Amino acid sequence: MTTTTSAAEIGRELRNLYVAGPRTQALWDSCDDIISATENLTYLQELAAGDLDARAFTNYLIQDEIYLDGYARTMLLLGHRAANNEDMRFWATSAGTAVAVENEMHEALLESTEFSQHIAELNDENGKPVASPTTLGYVSFLMATATTEPYEVGVAGVLPCFWVYAHVGKVLTRLVGDAMDAHPYKQWIEEYDSEEFDAGTRQAVEILERELENARPAEREKMEKTFRQACMYELHFWASARVVERFELVK
Repeated sequence: MTTTTSAAEIGRELRNLYVAGPRTQALWDSCDDIISATENLTYLQELAAGDLDARAFTNYLIQDEIYLDGYARTMLLLGHRAANNEDMRFWATSAGTAVAVENEMHEALLESTEFSQHIAELNDENGKPVASPTTLGYVSFLMATATTEPYEVGVAGVLPCFWVYAHVGKVLTRLVGDAMDAHPYKQWIEEYDSEEFDAGTRQAVEILERELENARPAEREKMEKTFRQACMYELHFWASARVVERFELVK
């Protein structure tokens, strides 16, 4: 497959699709360096080209299942702490969707021999998945933020998983182009470039816009730092999946 437009060019064109107002625009702009680095990750470039190593993708799916469990628990915490019923329903529904829909997709993908042949090697000696340092760090960061920080800071922490994935889904769809029907990662790409995921992302960003607008300066600064840190975790999550990061000695 060949493409005439780079991920950076497509990403720039699509960069502001989910912005909900001046506060989220400024916040998203402040993470432009991380988003650009994400668009140009080797992992995502190989995925778009259709030649990402099956072992790396299987490792990603395993790590993502671990992450999604913690992510869903984090959103349930936010729902419990929300000050209005609309937010409460949104976080509760999003938590259920994260577990049900995405785990269903993972199970379907892992039924393929191309991916399932790597599961035993990637799990521990008891056949259980083990969180990588990045996965453990990201989940711990989200849970701690939602538990110990004000509600609005917790919201900022979970937003990159919505926003970055929605953005990346759009970029990948454009990169793949007419080759999508026969693409080996079609199901995964289309999960994040979908009307349903778009709708959830837009509502989440609208909540973030409102909370940024209403926050006091000190809390707004915390929200900005938390959002940026979570964006950085998203970048490292994909990169660490490709190299099959483990808790082990390194040189």
